[in-house]
Amino acid sequence: MRRALLAVAIVVLLVGCGGDEATTTDAGTTAPPTETTALRVYWLLDGKVWPALREVEASEAVATAALQELLVGPTQQEEDELFFATAIPEGVELESVTVEGGVARVELSAELSEEALAQVAYTASQFPTVSSVEIGGQSYTRTDFEDLTPAILVESPLYFEKVGNPLRATGTANTFEATFSYELTDTDGRIVDEGFVTATSGTGTRGTFDFTTDAYEIPFDGVGALFVFERSAKDGSRINLVEIPVRMEK
Repeated sequence: MRRALLAVAIVVLLVGCGGDEATTTDAGTTAPPTETTALRVYWLLDGKVWPALREVEASEAVATAALQELLVGPTQQEEDELFFATAIPEGVELESVTVEGGVARVELSAELSEEALAQVAYTASQFPTVSSVEIGGQSYTRTDFEDLTPAILVESPLYFEKVGNPLRATGTANTFEATFSYELTDTDGRIVDEGFVTATSGTGTRGTFDFTTDAYEIPFDGVGALFVFERSAKDGSRINLVEIPVRMEK
C-alpha cells in the first residue's frame, strides 16, 4: 500500500505543479505564472462522499468551477489507486449555477441518483456563501445525506496535500460520544504523533472538529499518512478507519 501511495503521489505532484510555472510564448517571451485556486470535489469512497483536491484557474465563479471539475469525474489514477468513484453519469452537463441569499441553484441536464445528488450538494456547499443547494427545484443541505457521509469526514488535509508542522485537520464527525482518535505516520510508517479528538457533537448528531497535532520530526521528505478512527466499545478495535496520505517536508 505504501508503494502504491508513493506512486500516486509522484503523479499528483507532476500534474499539480503545471499551473505554477511560467510558460514561454512563440515569440520567446516568458508569460507570468497562471494563478490557481484550490477547490474540493466530492467523489465516493466505499459508498460515502469523500473530498479530493483540484487546482483550477483563478475565478470568481468558484462554485461553477468546482461543479465543472466534478462532472469530469475522477482521474484514472484516482479510480485505480485510490478507489474513488462517481455516481454522476457520463455526459451530464452543467447548465447554470447561481448563488444568492446563501442558496446555490444548480441546473443540470439530467436527473441524478441520491449518491450523485450528495456529490453535487457537498461540492457546491463547500463555500461559506452557500448554506443550501437547490438541484432541479429541490433544496438540499448536507444533513440530508447523513447516510452517505462517513462517520469521520476529514475535509483538510486532502489526499496528498502538503501539510505543515504541526499538522492541522478539520472536518465533521458523527461518532459515539463525539470522540475519535488519530495517528500521524512518517514516510516509513512510524507514528510521529497520536491523539484523541472531541467534536462539537456526536452520537447521532454530526459536529465539527478542528485539531492540531504536536510538532513532529520528519527523518526525510516524502509521503506520510493521517489515520482517523474510532475505538470499538466492544473490543477496542479500530472502526471507521480512514487513511489520508499527505506530503510532509523537513
